Amino acid sequence: MTKTYDNIVGLRDRTSEEEEQYAKDQKEYQDNIVPKKLAYIKELRLQRLIETDYLANSDVTMPDNVKTWRQTLRDLPANHTDEAAYDALLARDADGNLTNSVWSKP
Repeated sequence: MTKTYDNIVGLRDRTSEEEEQYAKDQKEYQDNIVPKKLAYIKELRLQRLIETDYLANSDVTMPDNVKTWRQTLRDLPANHTDEAAYDALLARDADGNLTNSVWSKP
């Protein structure tokens, strides 16, 4: 039996029903992790695009490197389709900063 922490009793063994529920919850979490990662990537992408939307005004000339970067951001979901690619996009350094170059504004 696996131990679990109970606020009243303290550390105790899980019941078989709790073990089943825990396994079910873990499976549900793992089954939904990829869509959650994709949603987070899309949220990050949208934030970066919003930060540079002012450059798309008619009275501003957007540099070519920014145009290319914005297109790369818009292409993210189509160009990265598996969990390994999502993990690479969401990799962070020790300070919690995203490390993939696609997130760096040119």
